[in-house]
Amino acid sequence: MPSFPFLHKPQNPLEQGGRTSIPARPGEADSELAEQCPNCHRQTELSQLWSNANTCSCGYHFRIKAAQRIRLLTDPDSFVSEFDGLASNDPLEFPGYRKKLEATRNLSGGEEAVLCGRASIGGAPCCLFVMDPYFMMGSMGTVVGEKITRTFELATELNLPVVGYTVSGGARMQEGMLSLMQMAKTSAAVKKHSNAGLFYLTILTDPTTGGVMASFAMEGDIILAEPGATAGFAGARVIEQTVRKKLPPGFQTSEFLLDHGFIDAIVPRLEQRAVISKLLFIHQGGTAHE
Repeated sequence: MPSFPFLHKPQNPLEQGGRTSIPARPGEADSELAEQCPNCHRQTELSQLWSNANTCSCGYHFRIKAAQRIRLLTDPDSFVSEFDGLASNDPLEFPGYRKKLEATRNLSGGEEAVLCGRASIGGAPCCLFVMDPYFMMGSMGTVVGEKITRTFELATELNLPVVGYTVSGGARMQEGMLSLMQMAKTSAAVKKHSNAGLFYLTILTDPTTGGVMASFAMEGDIILAEPGATAGFAGARVIEQTVRKKLPPGFQTSEFLLDHGFIDAIVPRLEQRAVISKLLFIHQGGTAHE
């Protein structure tokens, strides 16, 4: 595997990729064709894992790429990608950023940390954005913010609901203040979409943190989450050091958020298509129908 010296050693669990698979132990049969679950430590054949939407039999949800999630969620051949010509170009000339972008694009197969477009889900039309954990952990830079903003503007123009899947380690530090500005820009687009009487559904996946959590991720009319997902603004360690108190078990998990009223429901990945389709039909035109 090639060496990329500009990719620094992971400094925290988010950078390490806490919900990706654990490498198989040496000597295990067919280890190259199996993944080890970080939760139950059971080996599962890749074909079985993929057919189960990248979820283990114990219920553990592995991270998946944006393109794979779109294939699982949308009706066949219904997804029309939008805004593909937009790509980050190192606006601050941050040292090593261009090389990191190039390497990330080669490794992830994507141009940016979000895919946007139009689709139908169970026959219900919508605009859709899906963030990608394999592109700089879904960090939000200027292009991510611009694409999501344009998605809401397109949905408002076409009188369509928006379905958004969030995953992010936060703002993209290589773009500095320009990255932080995306919080306000995306939120303004969400508000205009809401003022038009249109429905916005968000699904939090692991991890949804930082500026994304503090803006459009928590602005949905209905907010769902995947089981076991980490979701919060600041890291747990930072909070503990600030308030000088020990945080409760499971803090910032989707289960904790549900218990404390921050989200509306936890929906396993294999059930999301049916649930989202039903919610879209209920809220056709922005108004709930029986």
